[in-house]
Amino acid sequence: MADKYYMCLLGLIILCSFLTGTRGGNVFCSSGENVHLPCNNALSDCTSTTWLYNRHSETIELIAVGEKKNGIERHERLSLGSNCSLNIKKVTKEDYGSYSCRQYVNGQQQDPDARVYLHVLQVSSSSSQTEIRPGSSVTLSCRLNSYNEFPCDTLVRTEGIQLIWVNQAGVNLQTDSRYQVSFTSGQCISTLTTTLLNEDHNREWRCQVTQRNELKTSATYTVKYSGPSTTNPSESHKQVIIISAVAAALAVVLVVVFWVICKNRTDHMCNRNIQIM
Repeated sequence: MADKYYMCLLGLIILCSFLTGTRGGNVFCSSGENVHLPCNNALSDCTSTTWLYNRHSETIELIAVGEKKNGIERHERLSLGSNCSLNIKKVTKEDYGSYSCRQYVNGQQQDPDARVYLHVLQVSSSSSQTEIRPGSSVTLSCRLNSYNEFPCDTLVRTEGIQLIWVNQAGVNLQTDSRYQVSFTSGQCISTLTTTLLNEDHNREWRCQVTQRNELKTSATYTVKYSGPSTTNPSESHKQVIIISAVAAALAVVLVVVFWVICKNRTDHMCNRNIQIM
């Protein structure tokens, strides 16, 4: 009988945790996007809402009872939504971490915090812009910045998180032997290495975050050559042949035109001499 009582009590506690919105959620976005973090324990009036940010064991108050705090770095990028959500404009990689929505009534905290974990995706290149040219090797890095409470191994194993490189058509680049793709689960980094071709100018490669095969967010890298792309020997040979042929044809045309002009002048002079005689 006592065992049944404790089981019922445990069930009520779990049910209450769902109803009060204390269950943490994961939000994924890429650098530069705007994001909305939901407040799952919001009351009817957002003047009771406080938002806290935590990373590296440091807690910062962002919103205090409905009012944005002054003196914080991202003050201008933060706002409180009509549903008490926390809005962040132009997310940077430094914004990842744990966010807690807390409610105060008459100075007393109501219910447990509703926590949201923000994961930020970023793509970068190992090469400088001047090194991005045909024939050079480039390595792209795709990193998912995550709160240390959720290491990458855990996200992959329990949440079904994957980092996937695709081309503009959405085809997985790992199936193409031209690309070398590797994944470091300890740091949540996926790298893509390839040798650039002439036709890669303005080409997009995209790193996607999926959760159980559902797309969560993506970040794109676009290849930009700083100068005119070099051509390979076969293409150069073709260009030389075409230019030579055009030059030869033009020379023939000029010779014919010159001959016609000279002939007309000769005929005219002959006719004139006959008339004089």
